[in-house]
Amino acid sequence: MVLQSSLKNCLQLSCILRTPKAGFRSTSRGGLIIQSISNDVYQNLAVEDWIHDHMNLDNQRVLFLWRNSPAVVIGRHQNPWQECNLRLLRQKNIKLARRRSGGGTVYHDLGNINLTFFTTRKKYERMENLKLVVKALKALRPQLDVHVTDRYDILLDRQYKISGTAAKLGRTTAYHHCTLLCNADKFVLSSVLKSPYEGLKSNATPSVPASVKNLFEEDPSLTCEMLLDAIAEEYAAQHRIDHRITLINPADETVLPGINNKTKELKSWEWVYGKTPKFSISTCFNMVYKDSVLDVKVDMDVKHGRIEVCNIDLPEQWLPPALCSELVKSLTGSKFCPNETTTLASTLLRACPQDDESHSKWNLLCENMMLLM
Repeated sequence: MVLQSSLKNCLQLSCILRTPKAGFRSTSRGGLIIQSISNDVYQNLAVEDWIHDHMNLDNQRVLFLWRNSPAVVIGRHQNPWQECNLRLLRQKNIKLARRRSGGGTVYHDLGNINLTFFTTRKKYERMENLKLVVKALKALRPQLDVHVTDRYDILLDRQYKISGTAAKLGRTTAYHHCTLLCNADKFVLSSVLKSPYEGLKSNATPSVPASVKNLFEEDPSLTCEMLLDAIAEEYAAQHRIDHRITLINPADETVLPGINNKTKELKSWEWVYGKTPKFSISTCFNMVYKDSVLDVKVDMDVKHGRIEVCNIDLPEQWLPPALCSELVKSLTGSKFCPNETTTLASTLLRACPQDDESHSKWNLLCENMMLLM
C-alpha cells in the first residue's frame, strides 16, 4: 500500500474535497481512501463532520482511517459522569470527546484503529462494512477466529469484543464508524471506563459492558500499519477503486474550509459536557472533622451540564447557615465542574470572613462537593 504525502497529492486532494464558494462539487468518481496525519481526537471527529456536511457522495464512497492519542469518546446522547471516571481522566491528561453519532463509550489510544465508512443514506449498510473488515483480517491472518454479531460487534474467539459500532444517518448522507482493538492499554481502558459516581439517575443512553481483547494478544506479529493496509486493500478491491491511501491534515483550511471551527466546537465545554441529557444526583457522604464524623446529604438536578437545583443537608449549626446558603445559591446555575466550584468557593470565602475553624470546615465541605464532579 502506497501512502500519498507529496505536495502534488495534497493538491489533488484539495480538488476532491475543497468546497467552492458556489457550492460543493466532488470531482472524484467511485471512491476515496483517506488517512489522518493527526492523532488529535477532536480534529479527527471534525473531519467526519466535514465530510458528512460537505461531500457529494452520490457517485462515490469514502473510507476514512484515523488513530487517536489517549481519549475517551462518548456517544451523542450519553452522560460522561455515568460512563467514565472523570477524575482519573483529568489526572492522566486523557481527553474526553463527544461524537455526533449515537452508541456507547469507547477508549482510544494509538493501539486502536478507527474506520469511518461514508455513503449516501440509501447505500448505508453497516453489516457489509463489518464483514469487509473481517474479510481483511482473515486475508491477513487466516487463523484468526473473528466474526460479526447481530449487535454489529466484531468478536475474537467467539467471546472477546474487538470492535464496536456507531453511526450517523443524515437526510441524504450517512456514515458508520467502528473501532478495532489492536494493542490498546487494557488496564487504562478498564480504569477510565468505570464510573465512581454514586446516586446518579439519568435517561442517557448507557453503554453495554463487554470483555475485550487485543488482536496483538492473539498474534504479536501484527502491526497497526499492516491492518490499515489490509482493510484499505479489501475496501478498494470490493468497491473497485484505487487502493492508494491519501494522507490528510485535519487542520488544513485550504483543503477543508471551516474545519478549525468544527474542531473548536467539538472541544468546547458546551458540547462535551453541556450536551449531556438532564440528570439528578442524590447521594450522601461522610466528613471526618476532628473527632467527629458527619453525614452530609446532597441533592442536585443538572441540566445542560449546569446545576439547576441544589440542596445540601448539613448537621445544624456545623457551618454558619448564611455561609451554607450562599454556597447553594452560588452553585445554582453554575457548571457542574470542579474547577468552577473551586473558584466559587474561594470567592465566597473571601467575601464572607470567618474564623479559622469555619475556614477549615468550609474547605472540607467544598473538597467533598468537588468529588461528586
